[in-house]
Amino acid sequence: MVDKTVLARQFIEAIPHARALGLTLTHIGEGEAEITMPYNEDLIGDPRTGVVHGGAVSASLDTCCGAAVMSHPAAPGGTATIDLRIDYMRAATPGQTITTRATCYHITRNVAFVRATAMDDEQDRPVATASGAFTVEGK
Repeated sequence: MVDKTVLARQFIEAIPHARALGLTLTHIGEGEAEITMPYNEDLIGDPRTGVVHGGAVSASLDTCCGAAVMSHPAAPGGTATIDLRIDYMRAATPGQTITTRATCYHITRNVAFVRATAMDDEQDRPVATASGAFTVEGK
């Protein structure tokens, strides 16, 4: 049997936008994932402030949630986003890495439910949170 965490890691590392954003999968397994996105001036949304664009944060949250689903013991295969709600709490601090953590907390026959948080160095003040529903393929 193929290790799902290995497949999830290979899948994420092959996604072109994940490579362009510099996303690195730092933890995966048992329905949990963690991805880091280093600060990159190419991702700045507001040149006056140096703040990373919210779209980059959104992509990190979505990718991390998908990885959490793929690594869940009850998920047999790939996944796709059905719905993802993102609440932006504050601007990420320029120059800091953004770390996203996601947990797949419930799976039905067809849908997986996930929560995620994106943080910079201020771990007690999230940059953004997300909750979403993802497909469960091949069950």
